[in-house]
Amino acid sequence: MTDKNIKLKQEVMTILDKEVIRKRHQVWRNPWHFLAFGFGSGLAKYAPGTFGTLAAIPVYLLLIQLPWFAYGLVTVVAFFIGIKICQVTSDDLKVHDFSGIVWDEFVGFWITMFLIPFDWKWVLVGFLLFRFFDIVKPWPIRYLDKHVEGGFGIMIDDVLAGVYSWICLFLIVNYSPL
Repeated sequence: MTDKNIKLKQEVMTILDKEVIRKRHQVWRNPWHFLAFGFGSGLAKYAPGTFGTLAAIPVYLLLIQLPWFAYGLVTVVAFFIGIKICQVTSDDLKVHDFSGIVWDEFVGFWITMFLIPFDWKWVLVGFLLFRFFDIVKPWPIRYLDKHVEGGFGIMIDDVLAGVYSWICLFLIVNYSPL
């Protein structure tokens, strides 16, 4: 399928089609889909990426109990497994980067919070920064989002949004009076 065909298929997808996907029981029965839809958080009718990021917070609270290298390793493994998770789900739905696929938000948020000392204010700032970069998609995030296909394409823009967010959060934590 060419880039133009994929883009056209995404544009033709109606609200009704999205509702059908959200109601499909396969999300709850298929482990790939269950993970891709962020344990169900991606089924939110509005702002599934935001709900997916919110759902990543409890997992983050578990991750911060690990030594920093284990946290990093889990995040890297989640990225590589996420490529497969997102690819399988995208192929099954026949829609590239369906908005309900939020595993990439999980990984992006975990990157945002890597090595940041735990404090609820930093969780909030990290959440806001990540959502900002994920929505605005500054260069090269938007380019990659539009030009890289498959599970890797779904994951990489949120990984970069996480990196941008981490840099900002690191600077705020270490150099701001907050």
